[in-house]
Amino acid sequence: MSKHPSHENELKKLNRIVGQVEGISRMIGEGRYCPDIIAQLRAARAALRSVEANILETHLQHCVTDAMMAGNRKKASEKIMELGDLLKRFDQ
Repeated sequence: MSKHPSHENELKKLNRIVGQVEGISRMIGEGRYCPDIIAQLRAARAALRSVEANILETHLQHCVTDAMMAGNRKKASEKIMELGDLLKRFDQ
């Protein structure tokens, strides 16, 4: 079994997102202007989508590719089904 790829770079981005969310919380507590809060919420969502896309890309490049290159059809099929299930679960 191969080792999972590192997502160390994503931790830095996630820490920035945590800071963004804390800032949004302060904005709400201070009663800031709604469009300003919404702009920050959208920026945080975009940042999370970017982290998600990077991790998905890494998964496809390493985990799924490794399963396919190993010549194990069952394992490759499981990886593809796993991705399909994941996308269906959250895209509703």
